[in-house]
Amino acid sequence: MFPQRWCVLLLLPILLGACAAPPEIPPWFDGLQRQPVHTVTVNGTRIAYLDAGGGQPVILVHGFGGSMWQWEYQQAALASHYRVITLDLPGSGLSDKPDIAYTPDEMIAFLRGFMDALGIQKTALIGNSMGAGLVIGMTLAHPDRVDRLVLISGLPKGVREKLTGPLIKRAVETSAPVWLIRLGNWLAGRWVTKDVLQEIVYDHSRLTPAVIERSYQNRRRPGLIPAAMTSVRTLPLWEQGFALKIGEISRPTLIIWGEQDKVFPPEVGHELQRSIKGASIA
Repeated sequence: MFPQRWCVLLLLPILLGACAAPPEIPPWFDGLQRQPVHTVTVNGTRIAYLDAGGGQPVILVHGFGGSMWQWEYQQAALASHYRVITLDLPGSGLSDKPDIAYTPDEMIAFLRGFMDALGIQKTALIGNSMGAGLVIGMTLAHPDRVDRLVLISGLPKGVREKLTGPLIKRAVETSAPVWLIRLGNWLAGRWVTKDVLQEIVYDHSRLTPAVIERSYQNRRRPGLIPAAMTSVRTLPLWEQGFALKIGEISRPTLIIWGEQDKVFPPEVGHELQRSIKGASIA
């Protein structure tokens, strides 16, 4: 009875989290976010986003496990010249986590619907990692809605084979059940969050306690882990679809890749550049 009772106690927070509906944006979050959060409903799903500056629109799209928080330094730099919009994709951050398949086509439909809801007919798109994959898909599916694109560390063909970051690779390749991942996040989420951020961010001085805490709190949002794992398990659909059409991109393309990138080595970026006609790399 004693071991069984402890198992119940360990699993209770997970089960409660699984049953809880995603709460509204918590009052403490604005302090960590440092900017007011806006929301808009797209296809019945509430999308949270930041909107700063004026001029031509630029939408920044985060990657796997990311959030709009990751763009705060770029947003500040770009907002003096552009209208800079950063969003939490469905299933991420402060946005709703609907029970959907999170296929590339569904995510493209959400991005297009987000643009429609904000009255944006055409925009520059900047995507990081899996967000770059979404930007590529949007450009191929709706080229009339994309002015130009910037791809930051993503997204190449053969994602799983080219990943070198051990923690990210483990997250992408895991076959662990969602309940076990939830348990690990409950027991060691803050430490794991810090380790992952240190793997993907070169300048660790940017990883202030507030940044780490904000990321950790996001990881604890109800519904985030199932949505994230469902999303990453759609990578084969990306490989079978848009990854085969990267060479058809006709919009001006800039690829940005870090020389010390621990997730995808720099050669992966050069390979991506060679596959897109006229693309430049920095």
